Amino acid sequence: MTAAEDPATAEDPMTAVVRPTPESDAELAFEGALRPKTLAEFVGQAKVRAQLQLLLDAARLQNRTPDHILLAGPPGLGKTTLAMIVAEESGRPLRISSGPAIQHAGDLAALLSSLVPGEILFIDEIHRMARSAEEMLYLAMEDFRIDIMVGKGAGATSIPLDLAPFTLIGATTRSGLLPNPLRDRFGFTAHLEFYEAEELERVLDRAAGLLALEIDSAARQEIAGRSRGTPRIANRLLRRVRDYALVHESDGLEAVQAALALYDVDELGLDRLDRAVLSVMLTRFDGGPVGLNTLAVSVGEEAETIESVVEPFLVRIGLLTRTPRGRVATGEAWRHLRIDRRTDGLFGHDL
Repeated sequence: MTAAEDPATAEDPMTAVVRPTPESDAELAFEGALRPKTLAEFVGQAKVRAQLQLLLDAARLQNRTPDHILLAGPPGLGKTTLAMIVAEESGRPLRISSGPAIQHAGDLAALLSSLVPGEILFIDEIHRMARSAEEMLYLAMEDFRIDIMVGKGAGATSIPLDLAPFTLIGATTRSGLLPNPLRDRFGFTAHLEFYEAEELERVLDRAAGLLALEIDSAARQEIAGRSRGTPRIANRLLRRVRDYALVHESDGLEAVQAALALYDVDELGLDRLDRAVLSVMLTRFDGGPVGLNTLAVSVGEEAETIESVVEPFLVRIGLLTRTPRGRVATGEAWRHLRIDRRTDGLFGHDL
């Protein structure tokens, strides 16, 4: 009797584990290869790279752990990659966690007490930590010590616990949500900026080499121009272009344009949701002003998604503005969507 026939060893189809295939292993290896290993390999963010290099060199010369680092900026700009580079260049182990996973002070205490001397702790989305954990982190960052409360009520006792020296690297997309006492305890704060098109072309050139994909300058420029200033998006679009070129046996600028049109990415980098938001504003609300909740209901999305995912890019490229009365589409939005305000807009809309 084979394992598949033996009820004792056969896998339950509801709980069967999907095992990696050679293809999935290759894909995971590619994801890892995309991340630069050193600051010299990292493309863009020249000022941040120079600041980090100085910080690491000074720590190495003084034979101490690097100062705590806060990496702030929009998603996809390389915060996690920079944390890995700091660990690699300082020759220290890296522990990775995230703010949403630390919802109690006990979670943080267990994490900190398990660190080895000199280890680097990376907490992604650090602004989403529980408040009790944030307060425990104050003492840990300054004095490498935490106080653990034992018991309850009048009989509660505080037991101090010494920690091994460590470096905390926090990453946040919303630094304004961090309390000032926590923000001030970071020795260095790096603000990552969106990438220029030329920098994204260099990112694409490197990724194309890893993919063994031949891509000319015009095709790189086209992808870079639609990547919203974000390397993560550029790499993702490049992979979709690779898939299209493989299936349709085509290449060059026409293949890039056809692939991105298939995935609803227009010449400015707007996707389906971006255009849906603008279209609703223009055709139903005459360009605004319109409230966030009304806009979210109109396109069938959560208000938080509109505010944190869609709006920042539309505001940055000048298609949308925020006013005290609500969101307002600009004249450029009418032109980009090719909507004639005289015939397609609604006049006299009273909010």
